[in-house]
Amino acid sequence: MKTPNGYMKIPNDCRPNREFKVISLYEGTDIELPKRETYFSAGYDLRSAETVVVGAGETVLIPTGLKVLLPDDEFLAIYPRSSLAGKYGITLANCVGVVDSDYYNNEDNEGHIQVLLKNTTATDYVVKKGDKIAQGIFQEYKRVANDCPRGPRKGGFGSTGK
Repeated sequence: MKTPNGYMKIPNDCRPNREFKVISLYEGTDIELPKRETYFSAGYDLRSAETVVVGAGETVLIPTGLKVLLPDDEFLAIYPRSSLAGKYGITLANCVGVVDSDYYNNEDNEGHIQVLLKNTTATDYVVKKGDKIAQGIFQEYKRVANDCPRGPRKGGFGSTGK
């Protein structure tokens, strides 16, 4: 079915489902798939796949052991957990992370979702395996103007900036 502007509109029931999966490196481990905690929660809690020390003033990439399958007109926004910032001075270094739909199964890292945490305090902070470190919210976006992207994604974390 075509829209008035001539573009194909994909019916919602024909779009791929959104799905979190464990990457192969962490298969067989006790990685917990994200879930919402209440009926009206927008965010899916993301947890650390490993115990990691975030030193005073440091920024550290925290693995989740997860990847996410998305429709091509959506992205997963990674937002900070307010309790980490309020209680411990731990926040996202990039304020909001963006996981594009074509990040899934990329050739560098299989689409591994990792979270950049920044410690704004003078004391080291230990992120324990299984700790909630961020929240992911599925967001739809409109296609952009007549630009010409350079082609398909070739790499993993930070690859579109190369």
